[in-house]
Amino acid sequence: MRDTACDAKAASSVLLKEEACTRIHAMRTRDFRPHLFAFIFLLLGAGLSAAGSAQQPATPSGGMASHGGMSTLDDNWPKAKLDKSPRHREWVSIKYGNRTVQAFVVYPEVKDKAPVVLVIHEIFGLSNWARSMADDIAAAGYIAIAPDLLSGFGPNGGGSDQFADQDARVKAVSGLNADTVMADLDATADYAKKLPAANGKLAVVGFCWGGGKSFAFATHRHDLSAAFVFYGPGPDAAAIQSITAPVYGFYAGNDARIGATVPATTEAMKAAGKKYEPVTYEGAGHGFMRAGEAPDASPENKKAREEGMKRLTMLLKST
Repeated sequence: MRDTACDAKAASSVLLKEEACTRIHAMRTRDFRPHLFAFIFLLLGAGLSAAGSAQQPATPSGGMASHGGMSTLDDNWPKAKLDKSPRHREWVSIKYGNRTVQAFVVYPEVKDKAPVVLVIHEIFGLSNWARSMADDIAAAGYIAIAPDLLSGFGPNGGGSDQFADQDARVKAVSGLNADTVMADLDATADYAKKLPAANGKLAVVGFCWGGGKSFAFATHRHDLSAAFVFYGPGPDAAAIQSITAPVYGFYAGNDARIGATVPATTEAMKAAGKKYEPVTYEGAGHGFMRAGEAPDASPENKKAREEGMKRLTMLLKST
């Protein structure tokens, strides 16, 4: 009996120890499990992040990176180019009514009085590139004046350079009142034509959003020698009736959004008896005048930019 009892006690002790070990092991497993899962998730997250980074395209040196659903433009290289210009440049305040428009003026290095070219900026506001483009036009022998059409609409009553980022400028330009834009352009043109160095002739050139405004200005202003439209849409058929100056279009082959409007504009201008000469640069994209001189310019954009600038200066001389 004594041996049986001892055996029973020994067996019971072994069972108790095994149960205790099992419970301790279960507790340790449960205590460790959350940390194990967290560690696994951390590794997975790092792996996905690395994969995403590997798939993210590198920012081109010319300056276009994904930002808020659209491309952020590098505006530093145009400033560097502008800083090297030998031409006289200045800012002027143009006042009319209760409004003041800031405008950038570049003078050509010529002996005689020169025609004025009104330069209308892109949807990105009066950028360094727009000012650099005005300088290029002045280099061809013209007084170039580029109004900041965001004057007074920026934070603290400022203009294009006061907005927080590109998206804010695009939104502000998109929301500009059409009548205010026309009034600003009128005031700028009137100011420039009265400059002592001006010979009284006036042309207008616009890019992107400004291209559409250049076409619209031609329906409104009747002392223009010519209107130059770079990848901008045309006005409606009714407005076209009032155009008096020849209109020259510069369009990109890889820009269906604007290119698709050209046939209808051509027909409307023809029906109204107006001079309209559109040229499409195959392989180029929207904004090729800017993109074509960027450090990472594609061959197609670079070619379109060179040909477009050559055509612009040739036409300016003939109008």
